[in-house]
Amino acid sequence: MFMINISLLVRIMKLTHRKRKASKFAPQDFISSMPDNVVTNILDRLPVRHAVRTSILSRSWRFKWTMLSQLEFDRVFFGCLMQHKGENDCGGVISRLLLHIEGVIEKFVLSMFDVKHINYRVENINHWILFLSTKRIKDLTLDIGNWTPVKMPTHLFSCVELKHLKLRNCSFNPPSTFHGFPNLLSLELYMVRFKSGELGEILTRCPLLETLDLGYLYSTRSVKLVEIAKSENLKTLSLRLCDLDTETIISSSTIFELVGFLPKLEELSLDFAKCQLTEAGAKKKFPTASLKTLTLSRIDLSNVHMRSCVFEVIRNFPNLQTLIISSIYRKTDSVPIPEEYNTTGLRRVVFECLEGSENEVYLIKYLLLCSPFLEKVVIRGGEWFMSRKRLKFARKVLKLHRASTVAEIDFK
Repeated sequence: MFMINISLLVRIMKLTHRKRKASKFAPQDFISSMPDNVVTNILDRLPVRHAVRTSILSRSWRFKWTMLSQLEFDRVFFGCLMQHKGENDCGGVISRLLLHIEGVIEKFVLSMFDVKHINYRVENINHWILFLSTKRIKDLTLDIGNWTPVKMPTHLFSCVELKHLKLRNCSFNPPSTFHGFPNLLSLELYMVRFKSGELGEILTRCPLLETLDLGYLYSTRSVKLVEIAKSENLKTLSLRLCDLDTETIISSSTIFELVGFLPKLEELSLDFAKCQLTEAGAKKKFPTASLKTLTLSRIDLSNVHMRSCVFEVIRNFPNLQTLIISSIYRKTDSVPIPEEYNTTGLRRVVFECLEGSENEVYLIKYLLLCSPFLEKVVIRGGEWFMSRKRLKFARKVLKLHRASTVAEIDFK
């Protein structure tokens, strides 16, 4: 992807017109004579407000912007609009712009979550989705910035050509006539309200789904493992464990079971917020060969069961190449490392929000000892990881033995 400078485009247009006037044998204006698909490709790489401004280039470019196939209305767009039109006119401007688009709209982004002092009407969003459903939309993002969830209209579920769908702060209620998104590849849902069983119904009707990202769902314990298991083609999965339809106390076996349900899973991100772990029961054997990247967020490394969970994951996912751990602390009890060392295939390990505790030293020591292919360890300190403490911690870590002769340790 390349960036287009609107002022540069204007200068080129003026130059070519000047040359054409100078001689009747001058070559044709190559910019104005570009094929429509090339023009659309250029316009799609411009912010919407700049794409519309191309209408001043020449008479032949007056309505070229109506060939836009990708529209993004984000914080920058709304900021500029409110300076010139006032906040109450934002919906009207977007509506008028949509009505001018002649061809298909492949991508539409409405990002208002981080926009302050903007008012909008739900009716506007409903009308836009209805319009997009007739434009063969393939990539749709609705990041809505209101604490009251916006109910998605039924027109959304008729967008059968969707490949990527991202919703934030919405109420998701598929109608009885919903037959699925047969082409959907990625689904991202944040702060979305469901009724019981609806997520499983949607996942069942998305046979090509490869990426599923769930975060801060309104209803707790609303996601069932068996519902996620219906997406056998998943390659990337991100969710909070407390959103699972289990008790708040779960075991590490839940993670192995989840991975076992998804034979093609390559990247898994788990958030341990508001979650308590207990010792695992009898472990079932699941195939785990495909998992390459694992992210464990907000995990308490001072907790016995959570530390044990980390060690179990390292031992039972032998093909894991990247491990990312973001830690929190509720207490400072030291937990010894396991005596047995299973060789891992880890290439890269990232620690975030570390506090310089002995528990962290133990874990880093374990990883360095059992990872002969390790290439890099990145350590990012937390807010209270002061310079003096950081230096002491770094000295301890750098003295640890490494099974890999090429492993580097980078302190951020």
